[in-house]
Amino acid sequence: MISRFSFPTRIVFGPDATGELPNEIKPFSPRHVLIVTDPGVVGAGILEPIRRMLRDSRIATTLFDGVSPNPVEADVDRGITCYREASCDFILAVGGGSSLDVGKAVRLRTSNNLPLEEYDALKGGSEKISGNMPKMVAVPTTAGTGSEVGRSTVITPRATGRKTVIFSPYLIPDVAVCDPKLTMGLPPKLTAATGMDALTHNIESYLSTNYHPICDAIALEGVRIAAGNIRRAVEQGGDIEARRAMMMAAVMGAIAFQKDLGVTHSLAHPLSTVAGLHHGLANATMLPHAMRFNLRYAAGRLKEVAVRLGVNVNGLSDETAAEKGIERVSDLLREIGIPPSLRDAGVREEQIPAMASQAILDGCHLTNPRPCTQEDMVALYKAAF
Repeated sequence: MISRFSFPTRIVFGPDATGELPNEIKPFSPRHVLIVTDPGVVGAGILEPIRRMLRDSRIATTLFDGVSPNPVEADVDRGITCYREASCDFILAVGGGSSLDVGKAVRLRTSNNLPLEEYDALKGGSEKISGNMPKMVAVPTTAGTGSEVGRSTVITPRATGRKTVIFSPYLIPDVAVCDPKLTMGLPPKLTAATGMDALTHNIESYLSTNYHPICDAIALEGVRIAAGNIRRAVEQGGDIEARRAMMMAAVMGAIAFQKDLGVTHSLAHPLSTVAGLHHGLANATMLPHAMRFNLRYAAGRLKEVAVRLGVNVNGLSDETAAEKGIERVSDLLREIGIPPSLRDAGVREEQIPAMASQAILDGCHLTNPRPCTQEDMVALYKAAF
């Protein structure tokens, strides 16, 4: 069996890294930069210093701040209209995963004009994507999705109403500028949700059935870093070392999930489209249930995860150690204030059938250690209630 590996983009990482933006953008010689972001980033005062810095460097910009928390095709439509009306030739995406994903989708739209659902990775859409796209720099303001180094964008097309993964190496940003200082103003709840997104990426990618030992090694270290720092980042938001660690864990999780993910993400995506949950919160709530679902199929790997979670596994069988690891995840969720159930997060039980129907169509579970049926999806949602 032949495997093909590739790793992502140039990364400029560390406190005050945003000061390097003009130096990272100028070599591309853009005529006009479209900044893609959301109203929250603008309201937090993050964007104006960046625009001023670029203006002082004689880099022209136009702002598009119409990104939704769970991005939909209409966001992309408005973004590409703004791009074309301003005669832009470069994209700077600033924000959480939603802003970065919309930035990538606008980038896709500049030269790929099929309906978005046609680019669904699960349906071979990657083969329809050409590489004639503008250059892009990504600046994350949360430590969660890792979209700044990822090859995919997740958007809900109007034709399907289902979160859809669009995947191509051409979508990797040319540069990721990762400044943990930009995350220091995040409130505890958002820090917890985005941090659990990073932890979930690392755990699920390690459990994925695809062969990629390079990603395995990165994922396990990502688990250790995230588990060891998320509580401190939540409780002491001004701790720059904790913020730095969580931003690195997010980057590592996105690098690792080149190997693919698992059933947690298939369950989480409908929790956003049907029930409106933040993606990180959806992952966090479903993660221990998905880990338990996989226990008999991946006990050895779950034991390795438990070690990185800080569990003493000496003398324990794989299954017992795996159980201890799952318990540690549940404890961690309580410690950082994640709602203990879907009901507590505002999900209604009558939404389960619609979510299960979407979850089984989601491609993430195809590399889950344990094969999934729609009935399994229903049972997992019910277990989380």
